[in-house]
Amino acid sequence: MMSMTGKRRRKSAERAIVLVATAAGVILGGEVAHAQQIVVEGNKRVDSGTIRSYVTGTASGSPEEARRNLLSTGLFSDVQVSARGGTTVVRVRENSVVGRVFFEGNKKVEKSTLEGVVESKERGALSQAVVAADVERIREVYKRFGRGTAKISYRLVDLPNGRSDVVFTIDEGDKTGIRAINFVGNRAYSESTLRGLMTSTEMNFLSFIKTSDVYDPDRIAADVELVRRYYLKNGYADFRVVNADARYVEAADDSGWVVTVTVDEGEQYTVGAVAVDPRIPGVDREALDGQIRARVGDVYNAEDVEKSLVGVTTEVNRQGHPFAQVRPTGQRDRASRQVSLGFVVEDGPRVYVERINIRGNTRTRDYVIRRELDLTEGDAYNRVLVDRAERRLNGLGFFKKVRFSNEPGTSPDRVIVNIDVEDQPTGSFSVAGGYSTQDGIIGEVSVSESNFLGRGQYVRVAGQGGQYAKGFDFSFTEPYFLGYRMAAGFDAFYKYSDLTRYSRYETTVYGGQLRVGLPITEDFGVTFRYSLYNTELKVPNTIKRPYNDCSVPIPGYTQLNPAGTVDPTTGQNVAGLPTYPNCAYDGEASIALKGSQGSTLTSLAGVTLAYSTLDNLQRPTNGFYGELKPDVAGIGGDSKFFRVTGDARYYKEIWEDVIGFVRLQGGHISALDGNPLRITDQFFLGPSLVRGFAPNGLGPRDVGIADARSNAIGGTTYFGATVEVQFPIWGIPKDLGLKGAVFADAGTLFGYSGRRTFNVNGDAFINGLGPTGCNYRSIGAGAITVEPECVNVRDSATIRSSVGASILWNSPLGPIRFDYAYALTKDEGVSNGFGKVGKDQLQAFRFSGGSRF
Repeated sequence: MMSMTGKRRRKSAERAIVLVATAAGVILGGEVAHAQQIVVEGNKRVDSGTIRSYVTGTASGSPEEARRNLLSTGLFSDVQVSARGGTTVVRVRENSVVGRVFFEGNKKVEKSTLEGVVESKERGALSQAVVAADVERIREVYKRFGRGTAKISYRLVDLPNGRSDVVFTIDEGDKTGIRAINFVGNRAYSESTLRGLMTSTEMNFLSFIKTSDVYDPDRIAADVELVRRYYLKNGYADFRVVNADARYVEAADDSGWVVTVTVDEGEQYTVGAVAVDPRIPGVDREALDGQIRARVGDVYNAEDVEKSLVGVTTEVNRQGHPFAQVRPTGQRDRASRQVSLGFVVEDGPRVYVERINIRGNTRTRDYVIRRELDLTEGDAYNRVLVDRAERRLNGLGFFKKVRFSNEPGTSPDRVIVNIDVEDQPTGSFSVAGGYSTQDGIIGEVSVSESNFLGRGQYVRVAGQGGQYAKGFDFSFTEPYFLGYRMAAGFDAFYKYSDLTRYSRYETTVYGGQLRVGLPITEDFGVTFRYSLYNTELKVPNTIKRPYNDCSVPIPGYTQLNPAGTVDPTTGQNVAGLPTYPNCAYDGEASIALKGSQGSTLTSLAGVTLAYSTLDNLQRPTNGFYGELKPDVAGIGGDSKFFRVTGDARYYKEIWEDVIGFVRLQGGHISALDGNPLRITDQFFLGPSLVRGFAPNGLGPRDVGIADARSNAIGGTTYFGATVEVQFPIWGIPKDLGLKGAVFADAGTLFGYSGRRTFNVNGDAFINGLGPTGCNYRSIGAGAITVEPECVNVRDSATIRSSVGASILWNSPLGPIRFDYAYALTKDEGVSNGFGKVGKDQLQAFRFSGGSRF
C-alpha cells in the first residue's frame, strides 16, 4: 500500500512541474496574458477590469481574438493589443455615447414605429456599424409601408462629454405598393376572381387614396388563407398552396412588390355519402343526424363540414358526454370525384383544462376573450370547441393575430391552454360625403369604436348635414348582455328631411330605441325592439315656398276672394278666403298633409326575425337572406297600429363573377282602434320598390289638387319583386370595383286608410264637401272658389314595373351606384280641367354614392 501511494505522489508532482513549465513558456512567448500583466490605455468610461476580462477570457488566448471581441461590443471604434516586454498593452478608442435619436422627413411612418426598429438608443454606445444597419432597417420599414424608393441617410452631431446625436434624414419618395399579384397553377378560377377574394390589391390610378395596395406580409398570409378556404368551400378537397412568394422589384419608374401564389387545385368533388358513426352507447343518433349540413350530391364544402363538426360535438356534449370527440373522415374516390364524409363519435381521453392563459392583450380585457370560449378551467378539453373559439376571436376584429397552443399540466390528465393575441386599433374617425337624388349633397362625420375601453362594446356617434337633410345619431351595443350571448343596446337619433321637392312638406323625427338580439343558431337570430319617437310634419308657407297659402293666406301675396263670394257646394260665404285654384298654381300641399301637421308620438314594440346564409354580408355572391319585422304601436303615444314588413333576397353565382339576385318585399299596416291611420304612419314608396319612379312617386294620391308633387298620401299595403344580374365590365381590372347590372322591378302600393275630411282653415265648414261628395271642380259650372277640405283619393293597385341598367362602383370613397330605369307600366291618373292628376311620378336616373376617408 505504501509503495503504491508513493508512486501516485511522484506522478502528480511530475504533472504539476510540466504544467508550470508549459505555462511559463507560453507567457514568455506572449500568447497568453494574465490580468496582473495587462495594461489598459485610452479608456475613459469603460472600466479597465471589464476590458481585461475580454483579454483573459478568450478561448485561444490570441491577442487578435481579444481585439475582435472588444470591437464586437460596440463600445470602441478602435482596439490595439500588443506586447511590451512581459506586459500586454490594450489601447482602446471609445465610441461616443448616443445623446438622442432624431428622425427628419418622416410623414407616412410615425416616429414611434421607427424608434421600435432602430438599435441606436439614447445613452447607448454609438457604433457606426449599428447606425448603418439602422439605415437598412428603416428602409425595410418603408418598403412595408409602400415606400420602397425611400432614401435614408444619417449624420452625427458631436456634443460635449463624448456624446453624439444621431439624426436620420428620410426622403420618403413616392408610394411603391404591390405592382402585381400573380397566380400560377389555377385552372378553375381566373386570376381576377382569386385576386377579388383578397383584401390586398394591385396599384392603379386610385393608389393615391387607397392603402390596400401596400405590401403587408401578414395581410398577404391572411389573403392566401382566404383563397384556400374559397377552394375548399367549392369542392376542391385536394387543394393546397404550394408557395406564396413576394419579391421587391426595383425599376426607374415602376418599382414595387410582385406577389406570386402557386397553387395545386386538384379536382372538384361532390358528396357521395354522409354518415354519423356513434360509438358511445346511448347516444341519440337521429339528433346527431340533424346537425349534419352536407347532403349527398352537393358540391363538397369544407365550411359545411366544420359547422357539422361543431353541431355534432355540441349535441353529443348536451346528451351528457363531455369527453366525446367527433372525428371527421373523408374517403376520396378520384375516379368518380366523390368524397364520402363520416363523423365518428367516440370517447376521447379524459383530459381537463387546468388553466387558460391569455397573453399579449394590452388593451382588450381578459373576460372579453374568455367569453368567446365554450369551455373554461375544469371543463373537459375538446379540440373542436377550441378551434371554434379561435375562429370567433379572429372574427371579432379586435386582434391582429390570434394563436392557440397547449402545454402539459401538472398531471397527465391536465392541459394548459395558451391564447396569444396582439391587439390592433379598433376605433375610426371618418368623414363621408355623397349625393343622392333624394337627399342631394350630404356629408357625415362619425366616430366609432368597436372595442370600447377594451370591453368589446360598440359605440358610434355621427352627425349628418346636407342640402335637404341633417341629423344626428348615437348607438351603443353590448354584445354580451348580462353575461349571455345576446346583444343589447340603444340608439338615439334626430333627423330633419326637406321633402318639398317631391311632397311639399318637411319632417323632423327624433327619439330612441332599445334592442336585444338573440342568436338562435349561427344562421337565425331574433331581435326584440322598443322605439319611442316623435314625428313633426310641417308644410312650409313662405313667399318662396307658399305650399299652404290656400288655407293660411300670406299677407300681400295670396289673392283673396272678393266680398259676396259663395261656395257653390256648401252655400257658405267664402269672401276673404284665398282664391282657388289661383293659390295652388305656385305649389300647394294636399289637404291631407295640411291636416296632419303637428307632432305625433309613437310608442312601438317589435321583433326582427332574420335568417342569413350569405357568404359575404358586404358583397354577397351566394346565399339567402330573409327578414320579417312585425311591429305594434299603441303602448302609449298617439299612434295605434299593427305593421308587418318582410324582405327576402337570394344570391347565386351563375357564372364566374356573374351574380344573379332575386328580391321579394312586402308590407301591411292597419289601425288597432278602428280610427283612420295618421298619414305619417303609412307607407310612402318610390325607387326603393320600383326603380324608375320618383321618391313618393307611386301609390294612393289626392286628385283634388293640381300639384302633382304634393298629392302622395301613402298606402297601407305594398309588395314588389326584383330580378337583377350583376357582372364585371369587360376590360376593366376587377380590383377597381366596377360592375355592371341589368334589372327588372315590379310592385305596387295601395290602400289609403287615413282621414278624408279636414277643417284646416278653422271656419267650422268642410269646404267642397256636398251631398254628392267632394267637389274639386275648379273650372266651369259649379266650380269652387275655395280650396276643398276633403280628399279625393285615387287608390289604384296597378302593378308598376320597369327595366333598366346600372353601374356599381365599390370605390375607395365608398359604394356608388347609378341606375337608369324605364317604366313599363304605371298609373296614368285621371283628367280634370288642368290635365292628368294623380298619375305616378317618374325618375329615370337615380344616383347615390358616398365616401369615407
